[in-house]
Amino acid sequence: MKKLRIAFMGTPDFSVPCLKALAAAGYEIVAVYSQPPRPAGRGHKEKLSPVHAYAESQGWPVFTPKSFRRSEVLEEFASLGVDIAVVIAYGLILPQAALDIPPMGCVNVHASLLPRWRGAAPIQRAIEAGDAQSGVAIMQMAEELDAGDVLLEGRVTLNSKTTASSLHDELSVLGAELITKALEGMTEGTLTPQPQPAEGLTYAQKLSKEESALDWSQPAEQLERKIRALTPWPGVHFTFHGEKIKVLKARLSDLDSSGAKAGTLLDDQLSVACGAGTLQIERLQRPGKGGMETVAFLNGYPLPKGTILNDSEPG
Repeated sequence: MKKLRIAFMGTPDFSVPCLKALAAAGYEIVAVYSQPPRPAGRGHKEKLSPVHAYAESQGWPVFTPKSFRRSEVLEEFASLGVDIAVVIAYGLILPQAALDIPPMGCVNVHASLLPRWRGAAPIQRAIEAGDAQSGVAIMQMAEELDAGDVLLEGRVTLNSKTTASSLHDELSVLGAELITKALEGMTEGTLTPQPQPAEGLTYAQKLSKEESALDWSQPAEQLERKIRALTPWPGVHFTFHGEKIKVLKARLSDLDSSGAKAGTLLDDQLSVACGAGTLQIERLQRPGKGGMETVAFLNGYPLPKGTILNDSEPG
């Protein structure tokens, strides 16, 4: 059976296992597309994306256009003579003119069970919403964002320990397994694309630093999910004495918070009264410092019972 000629389009760490899997399966990686290098670190030196760096290590041609809407970019893409494009967390919108170039079209590896969580941050939004399941969908790309027919999907179960990092890694591996199966099925004609159902559609809004602040008036369950969803980026924090202190890990507590003002510490172990319920902070980080467990943190930064977090002075 003919091995497909592939253009791979991806940028972050999440995409690399899929690229490796395709190469290991014997597909011809004709070209790799990735986001342009970005300034990073204290020296602001340009840094290659993880996909770009890996592709260079394998000797594959790498293209980093800033837009796919320019005629010269489309012409260059067409000149590659690929059979199909595989897209995973690329970060550029592909117009219909680009989608129409490969004879087998473009397929996307998306980190959710479509149509739930179309958009930029499906991993984090699934955790934040308290979803019981997540997964990966392999879909044929259409011009409308994440709206194409689904070729194949795999599911994973979420629980109270699931974090953005753990789910990221799990779905990255699952995506690599599914993409090779999907391409086999497309080549053999054994897959039937399924239109996405009209019901259950949600959009995963892009993550923003503006949503990092913890609002203690919200229920403890909601805040605990937010911490798991938004760590490590953009992170979550409370402000105390003008200092933004990151909360890296927390758990729900049975400590009674009824009658206490939201944000009040109910003991000397950082149990915080919330709008409903209590949150026990387990790991924190001050600006410019490393992350610390609660006991070690409090040894150098006492926050006694009765302190009101986010207030300017202790209660």
